[in-house]
Amino acid sequence: VMALVVLCFAEAGSRVASTGGPYAYVETALGPMIGFVAGCMVFSTGLSAAAGVSSLIARSILALFPGAPAALANVLIVLLVAGLVTLNLRGIRNGARVLEGITVAKLLPLLAFVCLGVWFIQPANLVITEVPNLATVLSTAGIVIFAFSGIEGAMIPSGEVKDSARTVPRAVILALGAATVLYLAVQFVALGIMGLDLAHDRTTPLATAAGAIFGPVGRTVIIVGAVVSMFGYLSANVLSEPRGLFALSRDGFLPKVFTQVHPRFHTPNVAIVVYGFLVGGIALSGTFEQLAVFANLAALTVYFLCAISVLVLRKRNVRTEGEPFLLPGGPLIPIAACVALIGLFYQTVQRDQFVAWLAVLVLVFVLYGIRAWRLRALRK
Repeated sequence: VMALVVLCFAEAGSRVASTGGPYAYVETALGPMIGFVAGCMVFSTGLSAAAGVSSLIARSILALFPGAPAALANVLIVLLVAGLVTLNLRGIRNGARVLEGITVAKLLPLLAFVCLGVWFIQPANLVITEVPNLATVLSTAGIVIFAFSGIEGAMIPSGEVKDSARTVPRAVILALGAATVLYLAVQFVALGIMGLDLAHDRTTPLATAAGAIFGPVGRTVIIVGAVVSMFGYLSANVLSEPRGLFALSRDGFLPKVFTQVHPRFHTPNVAIVVYGFLVGGIALSGTFEQLAVFANLAALTVYFLCAISVLVLRKRNVRTEGEPFLLPGGPLIPIAACVALIGLFYQTVQRDQFVAWLAVLVLVFVLYGIRAWRLRALRK
């Protein structure tokens, strides 16, 4: 499914080279209102994902200290989010430096796990004894797709890329391919070591697999690596997403208070602090699995709109520069992407998550309607 989605991103990005990523493609193809929906869904994805990852970081840290009270996870969430908010209030340079230091560190434990763990695989653990039905595969994929979400964020600066008609398609396809190979290798090794027992640990399964062959040291290294990796994602999220609140305020969708800038550090301080409260509050109210599913529902909405946009952009022959990347098979890939996304959405969504998704959509249309009304009033 993500391969179909990324192919749609590739053609859309080669046709609309604009800073704004998926919502720019959707706005160009389907108009400003639907583009605004796409932008808000991207923001919703980032917000719920940040809350989910915050919860999982806290749970992973507690896994290093058996016997620690579960309530301590809430304290860790508050401290984590508060620390990142404080860091980003002092300027984007500080947040960027943190990300630079994490980029390599978060990959090393995974690569070491694959390269060393492959020698401990038990072939019997990889034997498929029962083929799951399609509904089970789709419902599971609805959660697993969380690991691939975020590729849409990398499309945002496509308007600043040289020769975007060639560079953007290659970049997104290579990125998804590399991530998929790494994910498959990690899963292959972990399953080969633990077998079906891997499913019994819902917080730190890779650490359990590493501990089975390398002992407590291996388990600790993998947990620390996972925490570092998730912290890197969360740092990037808290660095970038509050700018979305700032932009919505600047464009008249939110109160002007969100455009306030710190007099010394020149950062959108109100937007950053409010975003931190939102992330912390949501993280304290839900589990990682629930938040991951809601993040996926918002992401699937964006992906669906982008697939529709490809059909419209192609029909209008929209192009920014150079010869655009053309998907093979004409409209088959965008249509297949839409069908697959609808199937994933149907199998993944639960009633309370669907209600939350609808509430977000209603809020988005209300904000757009208020802004439209205000603009008409100003023209008079």
